[in-house]
Amino acid sequence: MAATKRKRRGGFAVQAKKPKRNEKDAKQPAKLRDMTEEAEEEERDRIPGPVCKGKWKNKERILIFSSRGINFRTRHLMQDLRMLMPHSKADTKMDRKDKLFVINEVCEMKNCNKCIYFEAKKKQDLYMWLSNSPHGPSAKFLVQNIHTLAELKLTGNCLKGSRPLLSFDPAFDESPHYTLLKELLIQIFSTPRYHPKSQPFVDHVFTFTILDNRIWFRNFQIIEEDAALVEIGPRFVLNLIKIFQGSFGGPTLYENPHYQSPNMHRRIVRTITAAKYKEKQQVKDAQKMKKKEPKTILPHDPTADVFVTPAEEKPIEIQWVKPEPKVDLKARKKRIYKRQRKMKQKMNSGNAK
Repeated sequence: MAATKRKRRGGFAVQAKKPKRNEKDAKQPAKLRDMTEEAEEEERDRIPGPVCKGKWKNKERILIFSSRGINFRTRHLMQDLRMLMPHSKADTKMDRKDKLFVINEVCEMKNCNKCIYFEAKKKQDLYMWLSNSPHGPSAKFLVQNIHTLAELKLTGNCLKGSRPLLSFDPAFDESPHYTLLKELLIQIFSTPRYHPKSQPFVDHVFTFTILDNRIWFRNFQIIEEDAALVEIGPRFVLNLIKIFQGSFGGPTLYENPHYQSPNMHRRIVRTITAAKYKEKQQVKDAQKMKKKEPKTILPHDPTADVFVTPAEEKPIEIQWVKPEPKVDLKARKKRIYKRQRKMKQKMNSGNAK
């Protein structure tokens, strides 16, 4: 209905006039409509950011550091692990003289409840400690066959800070010490969900396999197209030495009977090479002794001369005259050349006068 004005005294008045609409006023709502449509399209196409709105509950923090005396390869391995694990923290190198129990205090200062500690000995042997600080348990490994991310043969790639899948060998569930190690590895290497430094993507997988009584660590990229795996790195082999009840010490829960220390291995290699050298020397001495021994004279065999035909005897001639000496042509030519050269020198000296 059209708007009407009511008089105060009663009754209806004339209808109110409609306001005139300009062309500019007519164009404004059309523009607003277009702008709202564009904004809706942008929101539809926009990729959501990496920030998660969930609550960060798992407060696992891992301290990754080493002792003094490590080489460049160990340093690169440590940096690669820090890069792959956004929930890790770093610290300065620990002095060799300090005892391992000091690490628990360092973890408490850094507000960390797990620790990966690299211990170098003799500038050639590397040991890794995995510990749940401060109550334990902890495990000590010998690290072998280290390959870092910087190597050209490892061509995979993944997003920095993304959360990995953890793949374990079925052999981890067969023995109790491996199940304990599995739980320790899960708590250390799994990135907590909704961690502030992590990305909400799963594009790589950590694999832990047991072969030859050792744990082999690999890191693979998961390709989106066909879910194929390409190795990223790093890779290393952990040879278990002992599992302790406490953190960096305490009663021994398990000791590896197949473990052989690097010193013992080097000693065996040296003894093998020394045995080879001794064997060669013995062969040479036996050959020398054989040469020095007198030759055994065999008795004459009468049947050996059966097929020998006697040669004709030549008459013996006695030479009464001395044989003529052989002419040396080279010396004769030299003498002639010398005589000719002297003659030329005399001729030249006479002409000069």
